[in-house]
Amino acid sequence: MISIIVADDHHLVRKSIVSLIEKWEGMEVVGEAADGHGALKLVRQKRPDLAIVDIAMPMMNGIETTRQIQSLSVGTKVVILSMHTDKRVVRQSLRCGAKGYLLKKSFAEELMIAIRSVGQGGTYLSPSIAKTVVSDYLRTDLADEASTVIDQLSSREREIVQLIVEGFTNKAVAQVLNISSRTVEKHRAALMKKLNVTSLPELILKATEYRIAFLVD
Repeated sequence: MISIIVADDHHLVRKSIVSLIEKWEGMEVVGEAADGHGALKLVRQKRPDLAIVDIAMPMMNGIETTRQIQSLSVGTKVVILSMHTDKRVVRQSLRCGAKGYLLKKSFAEELMIAIRSVGQGGTYLSPSIAKTVVSDYLRTDLADEASTVIDQLSSREREIVQLIVEGFTNKAVAQVLNISSRTVEKHRAALMKKLNVTSLPELILKATEYRIAFLVD
């Protein structure tokens, strides 16, 4: 039995995914989350075999969620569910440890195949992007500017920049992450230096352009 958690901020989408999985033999949904923090909490509590994670979630996007799930070292494998076909997004997801990347427009049967493949220790990429993504991933140039910048950021900085992109003030970020406003200011200053920007609009633009953070609809 493959134990699964589903993390997606859209309630109807999440429920639809759960409903599908519950119809399939050999799979069991053991938890649902509406954001990355909720997903991490479930992974710690349930230690599922697999986590299906949306990319554009509030407060902590799917890529950072994947990275932090892997850092827990509990054996949970991640399948990213996304509307993004951008090679940079897929590349980041794979580099952070995702074992599968599935487009939201995929057929239900493809989700079942992805779960079974990853659950058995394999990997899965939607066919529509697999060829391009794999060839690009294999020749990834780590000197690429975006990759270099991303590697320089700490997990806390990636969490903070996602919240900034979502419009959170320093005070609101501090409340969400349970840290002081002064600490947020220090991280924000470090982010601007690492991204080589001098204003908040520039910070938001570069963070979204480099796919460090995602706008949430």
